[in-house]
Amino acid sequence: MTNKDGIEEGQVAPDFSLKDQDGKVVSLKNFKGSDIVLYFYPKDDTPGCTMEACSFRDNMASLTKKGAVVLGVSNDDTESHVKFAKKYSLNFKLLSDVDRTVSKAYGVYQKRNMYGKDYWGIVRSTFIIGKDGRVRKAWRGVRVDGHTEEVLKAL
Repeated sequence: MTNKDGIEEGQVAPDFSLKDQDGKVVSLKNFKGSDIVLYFYPKDDTPGCTMEACSFRDNMASLTKKGAVVLGVSNDDTESHVKFAKKYSLNFKLLSDVDRTVSKAYGVYQKRNMYGKDYWGIVRSTFIIGKDGRVRKAWRGVRVDGHTEEVLKAL
């Protein structure tokens, strides 16, 4: 169940099956028994999204030590993800939600406004999904600077 803001803390995280940058189908249930850091970002290889991805990459040892798996999701296709992951040596899966089903299920695909123009896109958001499959923590409208540290504290 979701409200107008999407999935809430304490709710069961919607399962999904999406292709990663290697073309392999990844489902949330594949990571049962691990804490999952599921983060949604607007677009591959843009300044804020690159900064966020590189921060997760650079903190992967700390995240792994806490038993967490990181999954990044955007509406970009797998070809775009391949280029982005290679360019920045990303060490986690990037999932392609081209039909926006998962972004909508989590309530992060919303009407946005930039320079006075309305458009639909992903609102940068992160969810920690616990071993029990429930959302333990949700951040919406994430500010990239310092966010990975917030995630590490919450884990």
